[in-house]
Amino acid sequence: MIQVFPAHTRNMTDLGWLKSYKNFSFGDYFDENNVGFGVMRVCNYDEIAAGRGFGPHPHSDMEIVSIVLSGAIKHEDSLGHVAITASNGVQRMSAGSGVIHAEYNASETEPMSLFQLWFMPAKRGFAPSFENVTYEREAMINKLLPVVTPEGGEHIAKIHQDMSIYLSKLDAGKELVFNQGENRRIFLMVISGKCSANDAVLESKDSARMEAEQTLAIRAIEDTHFMLIDLP
Repeated sequence: MIQVFPAHTRNMTDLGWLKSYKNFSFGDYFDENNVGFGVMRVCNYDEIAAGRGFGPHPHSDMEIVSIVLSGAIKHEDSLGHVAITASNGVQRMSAGSGVIHAEYNASETEPMSLFQLWFMPAKRGFAPSFENVTYEREAMINKLLPVVTPEGGEHIAKIHQDMSIYLSKLDAGKELVFNQGENRRIFLMVISGKCSANDAVLESKDSARMEAEQTLAIRAIEDTHFMLIDLP
């Protein structure tokens, strides 16, 4: 089953310095029928003004992934990590038993944008940790490039959950097929462009949630940049 969520159905918050488009219940937006998908709890597309961001605040027992699309974000946390993640980078923070962190646009002159993704961990009480990885943009052209997996690796962040995040830039007319095991879920987000996912058509910032679809064929109707998340 494929359920398509058009971009205009997202909840939007505009604070001037922050425009946040939420795919699931988050903050002051609550929909009891839209609190997550499997272990996925948050998928926010955020646009953050120059020099602004989220001040120090606590988290616990959550796997938090940021995928930067433009500009760069600066991370600071109570573990002593300070890192800047640019548009070919992914950061993963395991909040575990508890951590305080802050996230800011690293530029004083240019806006930035990113996806903020939250997932439930495989178990509670992990030691908090942080990881910042970069990937080669060319490696995702007409391929599914893993950027987050349970095992991690070179240019791949390690997450404490049985799930993986892939990025791809698919040229118009090209097709990729993704196969997965039984009793799994797929979350698909079109970052830009237009594609078909089996029999469904998705455009920029549309998303889809899929269950019992062991084979997913993604065909680019026009040049398409997308994110695919394989979930339990």
